[in-house]
Amino acid sequence: MAGRGGCLCHLNEDNARFALLALLIALYLVCGAAVFSAIEQPKERESQRQWQQRKENFTRRHNISWAELGNFLRDYERANVAGVRVDETRPRWDFTGSFYFVGTVVSTIGFGMTTPATVSGKVFLIFYGLVGCAATILFFNLFLERLITVLAYILKTCHERQLRRRGVLPQEDCPELGNTSEVDSLAGWKPSVYYVMLILGLAAITISCCASALYTPVEGWSYLDSIYFCFVAFSTIGFGDLVSSQNMRYDYQGVYRFGNFLFILMGVCCIYSLFNVISIVIKQFLNWSLRRLECRCCLRCQQKLFRPGRNAVVPGVTGGRRKISIETDAFNESEVVDGRRLSGEMISMRDFLAANKVSLAIMQKQLLETANGHPRASGHAPRHNGFSEGVGALAIMNNRLVETSVDR
Repeated sequence: MAGRGGCLCHLNEDNARFALLALLIALYLVCGAAVFSAIEQPKERESQRQWQQRKENFTRRHNISWAELGNFLRDYERANVAGVRVDETRPRWDFTGSFYFVGTVVSTIGFGMTTPATVSGKVFLIFYGLVGCAATILFFNLFLERLITVLAYILKTCHERQLRRRGVLPQEDCPELGNTSEVDSLAGWKPSVYYVMLILGLAAITISCCASALYTPVEGWSYLDSIYFCFVAFSTIGFGDLVSSQNMRYDYQGVYRFGNFLFILMGVCCIYSLFNVISIVIKQFLNWSLRRLECRCCLRCQQKLFRPGRNAVVPGVTGGRRKISIETDAFNESEVVDGRRLSGEMISMRDFLAANKVSLAIMQKQLLETANGHPRASGHAPRHNGFSEGVGALAIMNNRLVETSVDR
């Protein structure tokens, strides 16, 4: 945060935030690896021991070598990748199976149960996924933008109803109220980040619980496994250990597959939007952490660098001060006579004007942005929708949500 003190490892705010986030992610990965290693490694060792015992019993019973059995198992794995299954499952590359596959591709889920085996299929997947994934991400961003717009409209409507009950506003049937743009009237009603996060979290939990109630009896999974599948699928992680709609036949097969498609679509939209909201909360936490680190660092640096007061009379000191230009957000202190300022204890008019050059430059920039209709200066974007420039998720969240609490 060099622009406001310049002492946090000589990094500006963006670089400092990036470095801190990278450090926290690294620590998060280390902690996660330690936890999963402690939980899953005993089960893995037990499974390996059981597999070795079963393999020895099988080779002894059928009088075949381990090499022959290993070759047979590798052939089965290759057949399994190509779509051949021992148990009865639906064809992977019929129209419904292919539609399910392209849905997992464009949504970036990628279960891995079905993958192209031909060269032409792999080449086509590269170009198909490039356009499809970009279009789907755009759809998710637009979904998030419209969700925030709906929340802003609800907040505005509820507030206006309260004012009408008190008699502050006229009734809704007044024609002069309809002249203003509806979108412009929503510009000042930005919902809180935490309010949106709560709504999206409740929506994701509700969809996951309803989908799990469907998967448990139809797929034969436990309810916990169904919840686990919902998170893995909705978050587009897509391990592939559990995949819905893979059996050959279902009761009410058409209805089930349509419901499965709707649950995955709504779940991915909610979880994707929730991730973007949580990223804003994490950014607020990073800003708060940097401010705490900056305060401690500033105190130490001030004790080392600024021992005497800036306006104090220090006889005999002529070369100890820096010559800083306006680009460094400070002023030039070259006017020193006999180790002290011309004005003694008081700051000179020259230093006062030089110190305020940065403030004047910032004011001029703000006035220019106001004249050009910049969103930071005018409170709303020059676009006709009055909210955000572009459709990026972080741009939407920064411009259309109220960042409060930790960030301040």
